[in-house]
This record gives sequence, C-alpha cells and structure tokens, in this order.
Amino acid sequence: MAGERANWKGFLKIGELACPVGLYTAASTSSRIAFHTINRETGNRVRREFVDSATGKPVPRDDQVKGYALDDDRVVMLEPDEIARAVPESDKTLSVEAFIPCDDIDTLYFDRPYYLAPAGGAGQEAFTVIREAMRSASVAALARAVLFRRVRSLMLRADDEGLIAHTLNYDYEVRSAADAFSDLPDIRIKKDMLDLARHIVSTKAGTFDPSAFDDRYEEAVATLVRDKLAGKAVKRPKEKRAPKVVDLMAALRESAGVAGGPAKGRGKSTAGAAKAPGKPRGKKAA
Repeated sequence: MAGERANWKGFLKIGELACPVGLYTAASTSSRIAFHTINRETGNRVRREFVDSATGKPVPRDDQVKGYALDDDRVVMLEPDEIARAVPESDKTLSVEAFIPCDDIDTLYFDRPYYLAPAGGAGQEAFTVIREAMRSASVAALARAVLFRRVRSLMLRADDEGLIAHTLNYDYEVRSAADAFSDLPDIRIKKDMLDLARHIVSTKAGTFDPSAFDDRYEEAVATLVRDKLAGKAVKRPKEKRAPKVVDLMAALRESAGVAGGPAKGRGKSTAGAAKAPGKPRGKKAA
C-alpha cells in the first residue's frame, strides 16, 4: 500500500511457497474526536501519576513493575527482562495451517481487521497465485504468527486485489451464548403474531451501506465545539419519550400497517443493515 507504513512485515508461507507481505490497519479510531483532561482553574492539561495505594506517595518509573495477582491476595512481581524472555520469538512468518470455508468462523471470534498486501515486487506473483487460488475455491486461510509480542491466529480471505486478515479471539475470550441467554424464558409465539412480525421484516428489507450510517456523537461534539468558539449558548436537546408498548398485538398491527392506514416505511432501506455483507458467519456452540 503506497505511502503507508505497515504495522508488521514478514512472509506469508504455504508449504514451500512464500512471499513477502505487509499487514496494514483496516479500521482505525484515530480520526475520532478526543478530549484532554484540563484543570478548570488554570486551563492547563493535567498528567497522570502512579501512586502507592497504601502510602499515597508517587512511585518513580524505575520502581514500577508488572504484578500478577493470585487468589490469596499475593502478588508475583515480574521484571521487564523476565517478561521479555517469556515472549515467543518472532520468525516474521505468517504460516497457513489450513483452508476452511469462508463462513466457517463465527464473527464472535473476529478481533481486528487488517489488509494484507505484497511487500515489494519480488513476491507479487506468488501473492497473486495464493489470492486467486483462495478466491476460486471460496476458502479462507487459517494462519498463525507472532504479532505484537503475542502468538496470534488469523483468518485470511481474498478481497479485491489483496487479502483481508482478521486476528481471532481465543476460545477462552469468547463467552458462551448459554451464559448470556440462560435466564431467558421459553415463550411460545402465536402464529398470527409471527406472521405480522415477518411482514414488518419484509417491508424493512434493505442492503448494507456503511456510508449511510452517521456518527451522530462525533457530529454533535463538533457542533458543540463550534458553538462554544462562536460564543453561542449551548441548547439542551429535548428528551425523547420512551415508547410505551401496551398491547404487543396492537403494536405489531400498527407497525405492519393493518390497524388503520398503510404501513409506514415500505420499500427497501439502504440505511438499515437488514442484509449483512457476505462475510464469514456461523454459530458458536453454547
């Protein structure tokens, strides 16, 4: 990617086939509005300081070490060089271990997206062969590499002229659905209710268009800053009343347009994400 610095450089390796590649950030929050913490009295920025939780005294940087807390309230202190020795050595290789169907991984396991592109002209042909082989077979690659001082698993898939790489969460990092939904009651839905709900869903059918989604928080903060710079009074927005659902069937009928008048919002919507893009999906076992 011309003019952009790679987050990581190494080799994409499949068996004896290898090519130099670079990993580039695909999604970033760097453009979001950020705040500083300011001393209201002086207008100066404040800085954070680490203090001893018992004595309240500041702790110099050289005396700050990592600590691993045990269940019995003891703490194991780890020196920087000890942690460095425990970190696996990087061989700068992104090794493909298997090819899987593109929809074989639940999106719950997706961590961060990256672009994977050839680094230099020497490996472009090998990169293209790998990309087109994956595209024609409609498969994704499971790969492993030491990234940012950790062993990470990644899923690679063909996209346009390059590859999309997603770092993957470990299984222990993803909560089971059973934990989240265990308290939900077993409710039997009447057929006429379900038919009305399906009708509402069909009238709201649309396509996913990320450009149609506005970051209203960013816009509101930018407007607030401009108004304060211009000396304008800041107006408090009116609070929206929460909708009251008295009768579920009546609400369904009204939403479906069968309770006095045509349904609102008929037709396809481009702002809603009724149809998600064809990215890997699946179901996590409970």
